[in-house]
This record gives sequence, structure tokens and C-alpha cells, in this order.
Amino acid sequence: MDRVLYGREAVLHRTGLAARLVGLGGEGLARVPYEHGDDPPVVVFTGGRGLGKTALLKQLRNTYKGATPLALLDCAHIEPPADHGPGWTEVTGALAELAVQLSPRVTGAKPVQFPRLSLGLVAVASTSWTQEDEERAQRDLQRLGPVLSTVDATKGAAANWVTKVLTKLAARFAEATAPLAGLLAEATVETVLEEVFGRVQQRSEGFYGSYRNAGGRGKAGLQQLAVDFQQGGRRRQEAEDFLVGALLEDLGQAYKGITRVGTRRGRPVLLLDNAHGELGRRLVEPVLRARHDGRRDKVVVLATSRVREHEGMRHAHRLRLPETAHRAPAPRGADITSGILAVELTPLSPAQAQAAFDRLDPSGRTPADLARGVHRLTGGRPLGVMLLGQAAAEAPRTARPGLTPGALLDLTVELREDARPVPVAPALLGALLPQPRLEPFTVLAAAHDEESARLLARTRLHTESRDGDMALLVRDELRAEDWPEGPEHFVADPLLRALLLHRLRFEDADHPRHAAWRAVHETLHRHYGQTPNIPYRLYHELALGRVDDAVSHLRTTFPEPDVVGWLGRLRFIASAPYPRDPHGGGPDGPDGPDPRRAVALGRQASDLPAGLDAEEIALHLSVRRLLHAVWLLTDPLALPDGEVTEKLAHELRQLSGRHLTGNSPLWDAATHWPRDIHAWRRPSLPPGRDHEDGV
Repeated sequence: MDRVLYGREAVLHRTGLAARLVGLGGEGLARVPYEHGDDPPVVVFTGGRGLGKTALLKQLRNTYKGATPLALLDCAHIEPPADHGPGWTEVTGALAELAVQLSPRVTGAKPVQFPRLSLGLVAVASTSWTQEDEERAQRDLQRLGPVLSTVDATKGAAANWVTKVLTKLAARFAEATAPLAGLLAEATVETVLEEVFGRVQQRSEGFYGSYRNAGGRGKAGLQQLAVDFQQGGRRRQEAEDFLVGALLEDLGQAYKGITRVGTRRGRPVLLLDNAHGELGRRLVEPVLRARHDGRRDKVVVLATSRVREHEGMRHAHRLRLPETAHRAPAPRGADITSGILAVELTPLSPAQAQAAFDRLDPSGRTPADLARGVHRLTGGRPLGVMLLGQAAAEAPRTARPGLTPGALLDLTVELREDARPVPVAPALLGALLPQPRLEPFTVLAAAHDEESARLLARTRLHTESRDGDMALLVRDELRAEDWPEGPEHFVADPLLRALLLHRLRFEDADHPRHAAWRAVHETLHRHYGQTPNIPYRLYHELALGRVDDAVSHLRTTFPEPDVVGWLGRLRFIASAPYPRDPHGGGPDGPDGPDPRRAVALGRQASDLPAGLDAEEIALHLSVRRLLHAVWLLTDPLALPDGEVTEKLAHELRQLSGRHLTGNSPLWDAATHWPRDIHAWRRPSLPPGRDHEDGV
């Protein structure tokens, strides 16, 4: 079933990037002029997990399937056949799968045949057969049946050709003193040519005459191909590269001839998901090398990569997705990787997130700001927006008016009609961070840097790994997944960190003590109690639900001349994760209000420190209200409150009048911080700084 992919119109529109490459419009499949003539670039969509790379490729498959030869391959999940011989590698397995998917008949054209690729796969499959292990040879040959069926469906699917191959192999074994790869390949290829290929198709053997040392003789080339494949290393890579060329040549032959030009509409399409890995490179690089050398194939290759700055794309021409809507230049340079057009997928805009929510829940019973709050939490990642939007739509009607982004994480959602609903937070975390052991990531999400992460690893994860520093192992895993790094948090991405902290608090099912949460934050609280980093210690005090020390610190340091520094400490301390309970805004439970709101509005009494005079008491209460207001308004799991925002501005103006020298920054904050909150940005420093970070 097709999905509505918001924000991907630059690719999917009837004159978008895909249409201009394939030559067919996405809507109605009308003919579209080719943008790049006979030299299309390899397009690689880049972006981290959750940005919709796989969904985009699947939508392209649904759009063009049946209209032009097409195959979709996940390069990260090529399952090896049981008990396969050395003639099977990820590359040969992938090529066989691609050929089978590309071969079916499409509108107005015959099925694509793959005789050249079939011969090459047959040759390399024979590299380790022995007379004592006839069963392995039989299994390997039968696995090639689907590929040979692209040449002749009747003969390829029959078993008689396998028997005849084995008979000829037995004769060759008798003639040879050792199982030589070249002799076995020759016997296998000869039988396949005789038993499966027709007269015209037999000519395809000549393609291998251009292989190393073949001297124009096809059989000699196939023999050498098998020998090189068996040798391994660089020689095997050369053989596999030539097999990729065989696939392209077979596709090209399907488009040659007077009749074929008139009947085929659109170019063949290869969709390669997770192409940043070794298999993706092994499939794409031979295509790039051939095109760089001037050999044109016209195949449209659309791939995805989680790693933006991939070494295999070092000289790619780079564009952001919206820039490709009408034109996507990709000038070819001296390096082969200049044949890549790297298109960075962009997050959804707030308007696109709202459109997704409106479509999922037309009744509109959820809070008006919920979609915008989800956009802030997810950073616009389509996976997060769609999953949380679906959770909101499936929530009980009576609960929808009080939903917050944090409450959505506590719900369940039906991902498949034939399966029970699953909890939202673990489902989203599993999609963004598919690790066999999440515990190290969960614990280290509370850390700020490598030092504090190593501390947590030593004290909380000492049994997790014997292979080295767990903090550095986790750091390297995050880098390998291309997650961003930042100065304030060990896990810098806000959505990933929020999901891991959600797991830290609720996974141990230890309500109301939340032992795991408390142990981790108490460890960091003690650590920062021994350093000058007072704001970090107070940050963890807030994460533990204790606010008095933070208020006292901000009150006593308020008169200091560095007011912007004071505002920065306030902002950082108030960014602490709120120790809420599931299905509710705060410790009062699902039916109680968020206590931060009551404090910010001055509706909750405070235990005042002893020995304060009237002036100090007034300052203490004002700082307390301000801290709670910032804590609530910047919480990505909550929704901003208009009344609290007004109170924030009021308290900042009042504090401006109290400061002897720094009243200007406080006054500016009273003006600009509410604007930042309304714009769903982090409060700016200095107040009003245009380039301050935010969603």
C-alpha cells in the first residue's frame, strides 16, 4: 500500500528527480524528458535513521513497478543460503536477486533476459566442487535455477540440465588429477549453453572474451573468471566487478534493437537500500568506474546511505533534497566518485508535520500544538512524526485533548494488522537504534561528555564488556550510525536521548522508586559535586526532582556582573530531564497537573531557606518561579503553556529591575525568550541572537 510521504515531492512529483532520471512521470507514468541524457549520475539519498530513506525507495518501487524493469535490494540484509559453497558471496547473491527482480514482463515490453550474468554465476559457482561432494554441486546449481529461468523459464526451472551438468563434471573429474576451477567452469558452462540457452543467447558467451587473458575467447574468459574468483582477494574483486558489468550489459541489450526502442518506456531502475556498507560499494563502484571510462549503461541507480560524509562519496556533487525539485546538476570530474549525486534528505517542516497529523486524525481532537510539539521532539524525522501521529490518532478519544509528546511515548500503536499493538517508545527506539544490547546506550544517555560517560561505564556497566572501554565503544557505534555530536550531551540527538532516558526511567518497571534512573543520576551528581562544574551537579539534582539547591545557587549568584553567563546557567540547569511518571505530566499521576506549572505561576508554597531577609525572600521566590517556567517551557516532552510564558516574561522584567548593572540582558530576555518559546526555539543567548540554535 502506498504511503503519503510528506516533504518528498522533489523526488516523487510527476516532474521530480525520479521522473527526470527514469523518463516516466510519477503520476500517470507519462513520458518526461531525461535530464542527464545518456549519462545519469548514481543518486545517493543521505540521512540518518528515521529520515525516510527506506520508505522513499519503497514508494519509488510502488510507483514504477510494472512500468519499467525494477529491483529493490537491501544491501544490509542479504541472507546467505544454507550450506552454500564458496561460489556464493554477498555480491553474487545480490546480483542473482537483482536479475530475478528485474526480469518480469513490464507494460509493452518482453521480460529482460540475463544470459551473460547467468553464465558468469554458473562459472564461479563451480569453483570448489569435488567428486566426493556431488550434493553440494547439485544444491548450488539448483539455486541458480531462478536466474537461468530469466533466459528460458521452462528449461531453467527443470532439473534435467542439473543432471547433465553433473554427468559432464564427473567426466572432467576423471580426466583431471585435481579439481581445477577453470576445467569445472568450462564443463558447467558448456552444458548450460547446450541445455538452457537458445542459438541467439549462446552468443552472449562472447561478452567474456574481454576478460583478463581471454584474448577475445568467451570460454577462456569464463575459465579465467572462475580461477580469479577462487583465488580470492583482489582477483575475486575483479571477477565480481565484471559480473556487475554483465548485469548492466544484459539490461542494456534489452533496450537495443529497432523494436525494443519503441516498446520500452523508461529506464531500468536499481534501488539499493543501505548502500553505505561494503556490499553497496561493491555494487556501485563498478558502475561508476565503467561510466567514468565512457561506457554508458543508462541504468538508473538510486541508493541510500546513513553516512553523509562517506569515503565512497568523497567527490560527489551534493544537493539538499528541495534543491532537486526542478533540476539536479551533477557535473562529472576526474575522480570516479564525481559520478555520484548525493542528495541530503531534509527533515519535515512544521507544516508538513501538521499535515501528517491532520491526515491521521481528521477529527482534530488532540491539542492544537501537539503536532508542533512532536516536530520539536523529533526534529522533523518522518519516522518519529508518523509513529507519534499514529499513536495520537489511535489514543482513546477521552484522552486526546490532554496529550503531550511525552504522553504519546507511553501509548501503544498498531504497526501491523496481524499483530498486537506495541509500545510507542520502544518501537521508535528500536527503529532508530537497532542494537542487540540497549543497556549501555540507555545508561550513557545521561552523560554529558566522554569523561562522565566513562565514569558511568565503570560504575554502572562494569559487567557489560570485556573488549575495552564501554563508553568509547558506544561512542564509536553512534558515530558509525552518523548520529550527531554536541558539547552538552554524550548522546547529542534530542530525540534519541529522550527515548533512551525514557527507557532508563521506565524499563526497570520499578515505579515509584525508579531505581535505575536514581542510581545513574546520583552517580553523576556525586561526580560533579567534586568538580567546579556546579551547573552540572544542579542539572542532575533537577533530574532527581530536587530543586532547592538550584534555586539557592541562582539566587546567590544573581548579583554577579556576568548576567548573560547567569542566564546561560539557568538555561542549562533547566534543560534537565523531568522525572515524570508514565501517563502523566508529573509525580502527581495521570490526573494531576504538572507541578512545574503551579510553581511557575506562584500557586505552590515554597520551603524557604532560613536566615533570609524580605528582599532575599522576594528574590528567592522570583528565581524559583523563573526556573520552573524555563524547565517546563523548554521540556521537549511537554507543550508550552501561554500563561507560563507570560509569567516568564514578567519574572525576567522584575529581575531586570533588581540587578544593579546587568538589567539590559534581563530585559532583552523578557522580550526575546517568549518569542523563542512561541517559535519553538531554545531560548537564545545572548537574548535575541538570530542564529541561536533551535528547531
